[in-house]
Amino acid sequence: MTASTPPLPLALSMGEPAGIGAEITLKAWLKRDDDGVPPFFIIADAGHLAVDAAALDLGVPLVRIAEPAAAIAAFARGLPVLHRPLPHMPVPGRPQAATAPSVVKAIEEAVRLTQAGQAAAVVTNPIHKKVLLGAGFPFPGHTEFLASLAGGDAHAVMMLAGPSLRVVPVSVHVSLAQAIAGLSAAAIVAAGQATAQALAQDFGIARPRLAIAGLNPHAGEEGAMGSDEQDLIAPAVAVLQAAGIEAFGPVPPDALFTPLARTGYDAAICMYHDQALIPLKALDFDRAVNVTLGLPFVRTSPDHGTAFDIAGKGLASPASLIAALKMAAAIADRRRAGQQR
Repeated sequence: MTASTPPLPLALSMGEPAGIGAEITLKAWLKRDDDGVPPFFIIADAGHLAVDAAALDLGVPLVRIAEPAAAIAAFARGLPVLHRPLPHMPVPGRPQAATAPSVVKAIEEAVRLTQAGQAAAVVTNPIHKKVLLGAGFPFPGHTEFLASLAGGDAHAVMMLAGPSLRVVPVSVHVSLAQAIAGLSAAAIVAAGQATAQALAQDFGIARPRLAIAGLNPHAGEEGAMGSDEQDLIAPAVAVLQAAGIEAFGPVPPDALFTPLARTGYDAAICMYHDQALIPLKALDFDRAVNVTLGLPFVRTSPDHGTAFDIAGKGLASPASLIAALKMAAAIADRRRAGQQR
């Protein structure tokens, strides 16, 4: 960042108001100095945040701001809030369909402000997909919604990144049966290309190494346990290699995530959601970040859900949100530096 370039805050959407989003946001602000949390503002109901802060005895002052530019100066003395009133005060652990439009609008506004150059990046608190779907939300999750907001031919890909592992599932929020039926060489190639580009652009890895997971036990064992590796995955690996990407596989999934294996790649391309997220969460649950690749703006999120079972109890850890905020700022800085070269 040059001396003439003013710093930009991160835009944080409120997420599901009956979940732990408000709590982890308040706790993240409290750790701004100890953990080096970059300046951010939240698009949320200031009254809801005040109620949660009082109920959890967190002592977080709130500063209502009229525009994102005010967040930088306000951040030292309180949590900057772009106040957007909810139709009902949330009850912890009890989601309400009436708040669904507000959740969606907060994400839309965070994207709009970022695309307009008023915020450095989008960070989203966890949403509850069932509530949104019940209210007519036409997307299975954040990733697909963000791609639609980006417009054009954006191909959004979900990466989960932690200190020990980075994973990219080829399919995301569909059933396992649908994931297997829909698997194609083209989808594997698209995920690999997006991952290689993001690792270079956003993570500063000059020559990314991609491990491509098999689908079947023992990666099919030469067709004895399925032909997907021979028919789909190996051809996709060949295409990636021909494009100059350092990809290898298919690797037997049960051997892909051992400590030794993880030293041999920068990201693992996995064939379905749980193949990617089970090892990631086992290794880095409190520090993992959801990063959306393939967008013209930066977006991250904590890699956990709304945690209704502990909402309002003061038990939620802000670690993943803090990691998401720090990663969003780092990626935004790296992209900006690349544009200034």
